[in-house]
Amino acid sequence: MAFDHEEAPVLDALSDYHAAKELGFTPPGHKQARGADPRAVAVLGEAVFAGDVLASGGLDSRLSGGRVLERAEALMADAVHAEHTFFSTCGSSLSVKAAMLAVTRPHRKLLVGRDAHKSVIAGLILSGVCPVWVEPQWDAERHLAHPPSSDAYERAFTEHPEADGALVTSPTPYGAAADLRAIAEVCHRRGKPLIVDEAWGAHLPFHDDLPSWAMDAGADVCVTSIHKMGSGLEQGSVFHLQGDLIDPAELASRADLLGTTSPSVLLYAGMDAWRRQMVQHGEELIGRALGLARRVREEIESIDGIHVNDADDFCGPGLAADFDPLPSVMDIGALGTTGYRAGDWIREHHHIDLHLFDHRRISAQFTHADDAETADRLLTALKDLVRHADSLHDAPGVDVPEPHELRMDQAALPRDAYFDDHTDVPVEQAAGRIAAEMITPYPPGIPAVLPGERLTEPVLRYLVTGVRAGMNLPDAADPGLKTVRVVAEHGTGD
Repeated sequence: MAFDHEEAPVLDALSDYHAAKELGFTPPGHKQARGADPRAVAVLGEAVFAGDVLASGGLDSRLSGGRVLERAEALMADAVHAEHTFFSTCGSSLSVKAAMLAVTRPHRKLLVGRDAHKSVIAGLILSGVCPVWVEPQWDAERHLAHPPSSDAYERAFTEHPEADGALVTSPTPYGAAADLRAIAEVCHRRGKPLIVDEAWGAHLPFHDDLPSWAMDAGADVCVTSIHKMGSGLEQGSVFHLQGDLIDPAELASRADLLGTTSPSVLLYAGMDAWRRQMVQHGEELIGRALGLARRVREEIESIDGIHVNDADDFCGPGLAADFDPLPSVMDIGALGTTGYRAGDWIREHHHIDLHLFDHRRISAQFTHADDAETADRLLTALKDLVRHADSLHDAPGVDVPEPHELRMDQAALPRDAYFDDHTDVPVEQAAGRIAAEMITPYPPGIPAVLPGERLTEPVLRYLVTGVRAGMNLPDAADPGLKTVRVVAEHGTGD
């Protein structure tokens, strides 16, 4: 089937909708901004409201006779070498849950990299799936996790041959990529599907100098956030499918089960436009971004006290298999402060929001949208940060555990612990208790504590000192971590 990538079915249908002067006695209630608060229109613009129309029975006919969404998804699939593509307006948090539920089911096992995003853990909680944790490759020197190796998945399948499939996160928010071809081979040798959470990899299919994209590497399902590294709007996500290990209708049904019945046409339009932009201009745009990032990396490296990580730092035996240079991850340990303090200082004094920060790093995410102006503004802020580093030396330190201390025993299934009777105990008394909540430093959103894990002193100390230093724990019942939510011990007065 031939595809015309000049088309943008959602955008074209929206243009036709406006040209026809369609009038809807349907949601949304603002009716093309007629009822919108003028103060909202002044900030958001009329175009936002004009693009916010009903998807079925508005943008398309009541029975979707124009096949608007279907054609947009088919074009996206063709653009990235997938067999099927599904749009999601609930972010990759929904998409990855749908993928998991299409591969496995309650009380069954799924191999999951322990560096998974909190949305994956939420999927385990909702589904009752039993995770078999696959350990990341830990860089003990830099206190950083890289994706698990194919050997780690091989060992996990050998110990749990009944597992229904595997899930790996690649690339990580730090730009570290897994050997997806090797992991896919491990899975397919057993007839098991591979899910790749590639939320940070929307750009990967469109330039040869980037790590291999999941569909080309043999993954069965791939989840991608168009809003992270692409031009989509927030919450715009797609998931792609290929091969015969997963039924497309089953995957669509799982997404329908979890998703909204009121999808945003604005988000659909953003994804549709991104696909056309990348097919027509992606190699040029991303090539320019890579060149800019290379220049910026070289200049950052010349700033005293800041080291920008590259493939030599992140790749090699026991580390990542490949590297995306667009997330410019900077180690600022030599400045004598934390990433939390440095990120806050840069926002306050230069009005720049950094991508992520931890106890010793900050990161600036480059995309095809950056240019010399944005790069120079970042460089100016970094140089100014160094000049003022002495004023940031009083930042509280973070007690980061050794790699072997980070892993806690899974004493109960995430679902069972999360929904069990629980109580809040002082953090000083939490060691040895079973967690009933996720506790997730954010960004990047990888839980340090999962429901069902038996809490240990080193992990609790890491989180307590992290909060004192500026770590954000948005999903904890007590974000200040004075207390921790744990499973109640019946008969003890909990």
